[in-house]
Formats: sequence, structure tokens, C-alpha cells
Amino acid sequence: MSYNITLIPGDGIGPEVMGAAKAVIDASGVEINWDIVDAGEGVIEEYGTPLPEHVIESIKKNKVAIKGPVTTPVGKGFRSVNVGLRQALDLYANVRPVKTYKGVPSRYEKVDLIIVRENTEDLYAGIEHSIGDIAAESIKIITKKASDRIVEFAFDIAEKQGRKKVTAVHKANIMKLSDGLFLRCAREIAAAHRDIEFSDMIVDAMSMRLVQSPEKYDVLVMPNLYGDILSDMAAGLVGGLGVVPGANIGEDTAVFEAVHGSAPDIAGQNIANPTAAILTGVMMLRHLGEFEAAERIDNALARVLSEGKAVTSDLGGNTKTTEFAEEIIKNL
Repeated sequence: MSYNITLIPGDGIGPEVMGAAKAVIDASGVEINWDIVDAGEGVIEEYGTPLPEHVIESIKKNKVAIKGPVTTPVGKGFRSVNVGLRQALDLYANVRPVKTYKGVPSRYEKVDLIIVRENTEDLYAGIEHSIGDIAAESIKIITKKASDRIVEFAFDIAEKQGRKKVTAVHKANIMKLSDGLFLRCAREIAAAHRDIEFSDMIVDAMSMRLVQSPEKYDVLVMPNLYGDILSDMAAGLVGGLGVVPGANIGEDTAVFEAVHGSAPDIAGQNIANPTAAILTGVMMLRHLGEFEAAERIDNALARVLSEGKAVTSDLGGNTKTTEFAEEIIKNL
């Protein structure tokens, strides 16, 4: 069976790490017809936008895409391409598995959790305005529809992957209406999934607990802003964003993306660590039902990281990005 998949190389180191991921996926034996399209800073001059319509149309047609990091200016300039894709395609679930790998420096062992983040609303709905130059307001949107479906999604992941516990993260003690609605929805959905343990936790307490004992948690589900913050913090528990994959999933469309930045300072030097991009490819293959190929790549990557002989400079080695991919392919 062959698959038609959209590939967006991205900005900065994106083309390098996505090139490595593509090489490894191709070597796994899964037959993929790649539809390579560009988005980000590099296409603004030609199209007047970092997210041209033909990119969105390619993803709508193929239903599955994998993308590299895209630069988002801070405080000015164009809006996030990631946010644009999520809203245009209704990719309501952001999923980040966070797992320790032997050979990747970390303060923790046996971390293996999944953060499920609502992807379409909350403060990230982008509803904000200025009051002259003296104040600004952002509006937080929480709806029952979005809360129900993201919590249901979290329980579905837990059941499919044999997970034991789902924890809803919120700030309902202060935002009693918005986060209160999210928490109420979470409790109602949990009542229909008695085989999975359920708890809830205030976001600041959750931050502390993750630092103290991350191995105690399994699946965490939360609104958009908390998910953005805690997923990055959780990545720090296992070695950083360079080893964490991600996906944005909707009803019939999925966009898989490495969650780290575009790192323009090292772009073009062939030294970037493609681990996150490769693991994102593993997530994509599992989504497609290509479990055997996904496991072989994951095991080969784990072997290379554990041996520590052919790793990139951020992990203490001097292996180039392309060489790292070649080493994984040898271990398939």
C-alpha cells in the first residue's frame, strides 16, 4: 500500500531535519508519495503570506502531512503558521508524547507520558484588541464542544495505548466559568470511562508535581495555553524539545510536526539533531497503521542514542545531521 503525504520542510534547520526524517521513513520500506510544499518566511515575498492556500489544499487532499519548524515573529509580523493550520483544518488535538531515551542526558528516568492539548480556542483563538497605547485585552474562549471532544480524545488515546490514568489540568479555582466549564466536561466524560483512572489538578500544582515525580503521570489533558506551557516544560524533563515529537489531529486530517524551533543560527550547517523529526515520523507511521515500520525506526533510534557513538553535537558527539540519519538506517 502507498500513501500520499504532504511534506512541509519549514524554515531554518527545517529542511535539514525533515530531510533526515524523510530518508529514514523511506528506508523503512513504507511506500510514500511525497507532495513537497513550502510554507513560512521564505514564501512571503512570492505569496504575500507564510501559509499559501495551495499548502492547505494539499493537506486537505492528502489528509496527512508532516512539517518542519516554521519561524514565528515575537510581538509583531505575521501570525503563526501552526495556529493558521490548526484553525483552517480544525486540528483540535495537539499530542506530544514525552519519553526518556537512554543516552539522552536527563535528570529523570522512566518518564513516559502524553500531553493532550486542546488546539483551537482558549487565549489562542486570537481575539484581542488594544485600548490606545495604555492597555490591551485578550479574550479566553472555552466551549463545551471543544472541551468534550478533547477529553474524549485523551481517553481514547489512553484506551488504545493501554494507559491507566487521565489527569485534567485546569485553573478552575480562579477562572470558575471558563476553566470551570472545562473541568465539568472532563468529569462528565470520565464518568463514561470507568476503566481508566481519572483525576484533576490545578495547573500550578501540576507544574510542581511534574518536576517532582513525572513518572507518576500517564495522559494529561488541558486547555490550549496550559498545554503549550506544560508540554515544553515536560520536554525539559527528558532532554529538551530536540527529542520530542508532536502531532495536530482533527476528525479526518493530521499534521505531524517536530515541536522545536527553526534555530536559524545553525541552519545550513548540517549539525542539527533530527531526533524529534524522526520520532514525529514514527508517530505518523503509527497513525497510518504502519506499526511494524514505526517500531523498527523507534528501536533503531533508541539503539543509536544508547550507544552514543554517532550522535549530534547537542548530545556530546560530532556526527552530522545526515550521518545520524544514515546510522539509524544502518540499524534498521
